[in-house]
Amino acid sequence: MKTAVPKNEFSKMEENNSSLLKRLYIYQKERFPLFGYIILVAAFSFSAIAYSRICRGAEGFVSWKIYLVGIFTTITLFLLVRIFDEFKDAEDDAKFRKELPVPRGLISLRELAITGIIIAVLQIVVNLLFFPKMLIIYFIIIGYLSLMGKEFFIAEWLKKHQFWYVTSHMFIIPLVDIYASGLDWLLEGVSAPAGLIFFFAVSYMNGIVLEIGRKIRTPEKESQGVLSYTSMLGTNRAVILWVIILLVTFFLSIAASVFAGYGMAAFIVLGSVFVLCSFPAFLFLANKTHKLSKMIEYASAAWTIAMYLTLGGGPMISKLLAN
Repeated sequence: MKTAVPKNEFSKMEENNSSLLKRLYIYQKERFPLFGYIILVAAFSFSAIAYSRICRGAEGFVSWKIYLVGIFTTITLFLLVRIFDEFKDAEDDAKFRKELPVPRGLISLRELAITGIIIAVLQIVVNLLFFPKMLIIYFIIIGYLSLMGKEFFIAEWLKKHQFWYVTSHMFIIPLVDIYASGLDWLLEGVSAPAGLIFFFAVSYMNGIVLEIGRKIRTPEKESQGVLSYTSMLGTNRAVILWVIILLVTFFLSIAASVFAGYGMAAFIVLGSVFVLCSFPAFLFLANKTHKLSKMIEYASAAWTIAMYLTLGGGPMISKLLAN
């Protein structure tokens, strides 16, 4: 095996010289923690399917074969998003984030490209074997992801207009949501229930909640060339923006609940989750510590999972247990 050459001061030669499988394992731990994503995407996919079935009054859930194959596609789609981002951000990472796997030489862009191609081939084969209909939505997602990878051919403009950068990139989440919900309505050959528009809107806003929540930092944790909303907007304004986005998502989740016919219990749960998840933001405003900034990031993830479980997962599980 060829000995790797140190890329920078963060290079760990023992890791860089290890097998590809070990390096991919280290890569996913740092850039795409598989266990955490499986939990999040499983909840995401289950809830999208469940909400669709509840809105159209369908009995039961889709077969577990459809669900599990669907999870494989959705989680690997998010992995492709991560790989595309490595190429998109390669220049900035090499300058400002040298500790990351690609700049420090743990894994090369070529190896990630080959990994991405293998994943895409597997996705196409799996969907072709189990539900060819889903390839329509799949290729739309891949098309949009490809445009994201090229920054819609307006990279410099987007860098100067962060609002449009974030809002344009977040559409990938409801697109994957359309795929997940399509495992119900599209495979059943019926029209998508109108209520899904609220569910997709919640998914879109959840993406923004996560995006802002993970980029709120204390002044000492800011780094040159690394985007954070606290450096861009100021600490207080960034945190207030996060709370406002959370509030908008809360109201959209209420609308989704009303459309699905959920009762007062759902409203109480949603309200309680909103209060609990927004609490770290107010603590951070009063005492700006790194620990509390991380609590906002964790609250963003907890909020997202709670939204999916409340809008689709929980009600469906209740129905399945009752039968």
